[in-house]
Amino acid sequence: MGKALTVNQEVNCVRHFIPECEQHLQKLKRQAEKGLLYGVPVSIKDHIGYKGHLSTCGFTVSLGILEEEDSVLVKVLKRQGANPFLITNVPQSLMTYDCSNPIFGQTANPLNHRKSPGGSSGGEGALIAGGGSILGFGTDVGGSIRLPSSFCGLCGLKPTGSRLSNIGVRGPVDGILSVTSSLGPMARDVDSLVLCMKALLCDDMFQLDPTVPPMLFNEEFTLLSSEIHLVLMEENKHGTLKAMLKVILVHFSPPSVPYVMDELFIKGLFADGGSALLAMFGKDVIDPSLKHQVNYLRIPNLGKKGLAKVIKPWFPRLASHLNALCGVRSVKSLWEQHDKVKAYCKKFVDEWRKYKLDVVLCPVLGPAFTLRYPGKLLAAVSSTMLYNVLNFPAGVVPVTTVTEDDEEELQQYQGQYGDPWDKKLKKVCLD
Repeated sequence: MGKALTVNQEVNCVRHFIPECEQHLQKLKRQAEKGLLYGVPVSIKDHIGYKGHLSTCGFTVSLGILEEEDSVLVKVLKRQGANPFLITNVPQSLMTYDCSNPIFGQTANPLNHRKSPGGSSGGEGALIAGGGSILGFGTDVGGSIRLPSSFCGLCGLKPTGSRLSNIGVRGPVDGILSVTSSLGPMARDVDSLVLCMKALLCDDMFQLDPTVPPMLFNEEFTLLSSEIHLVLMEENKHGTLKAMLKVILVHFSPPSVPYVMDELFIKGLFADGGSALLAMFGKDVIDPSLKHQVNYLRIPNLGKKGLAKVIKPWFPRLASHLNALCGVRSVKSLWEQHDKVKAYCKKFVDEWRKYKLDVVLCPVLGPAFTLRYPGKLLAAVSSTMLYNVLNFPAGVVPVTTVTEDDEEELQQYQGQYGDPWDKKLKKVCLD
């Protein structure tokens, strides 16, 4: 706990410590069955329910509401011997990949305090990267586990949406079905994620939430995964090629990503045109990092459509984004939107089978953005939101760190579209 306090003083990642953790630790010591996570201190994201504590989502209007019981995740963690000891900071509304709110302030990246830790599980990312926690839990509806893991150099897992129970996890707007949210672990190594999932996928999880498929962790599959049929060739010192693994590398481009970003992800997430979220902001002070996004939502739909028509010739991506933010017009249109998601999933799976894929290796987003810029570049999550729309599991592992050569190469970056967002992307990475 001392290390967590030190990290928090540097980057402001902890919402508050859980006093009951000391009492729970003593209870664990008296238990005959210790559990796979016995004695492991774990951190949890702001809106993962813990009895007697707040779930704010960064909104001041939630400050007077205490959770009446533990979330299913917390219950299972405790039964497996883990000890939740603190709750971490999040961005207001959770609908951005920075980490700032008007109650608890801005969280910084422990690797560079001028940079964002990512979001919305940014407090978790900062705490774990700073050494204040060895295992934490976030949620992910568009990249909120994977982006902090990328920005902070961590390992993170977004499981399939129903793999871990969401009961007791409060969102700013509940009931969104077009895009699937997931609970998942974050740590500094893959082995910790494996142990965590092995512990959580147990009878306690399945009994407390019967909607979770009763499938134990498949350890045999992880052991066989090194035999994926790829042929990765590496040049040795004699100049000849030798096979390192049975791997076949296939170039694969996910189909229609801009369409998925706007028509399936944005339009599904803001199906009501953002009115429910705007109602929450209307009762609160808006965090400076979110004013850009909120201003877009405030434009009446007629205004969004008119503005989109005007700017489309020179800024087509923003035009498409504004049209998507109008949401859907009726219940029938919402059903049609759900059907489009199903159709795209089938199309993607057909492509997957066509190439006989086992695993897709792809970049996340990085390097870490300068503080308060993520809210101005929602389009950058196109690399992560795809797997929420598909409801596929997706993980992050660190590969390299930024070098001087990388920064020099970034100076020449032109982007794919040459529009203001591409220019801003270059700026936020270099600043």
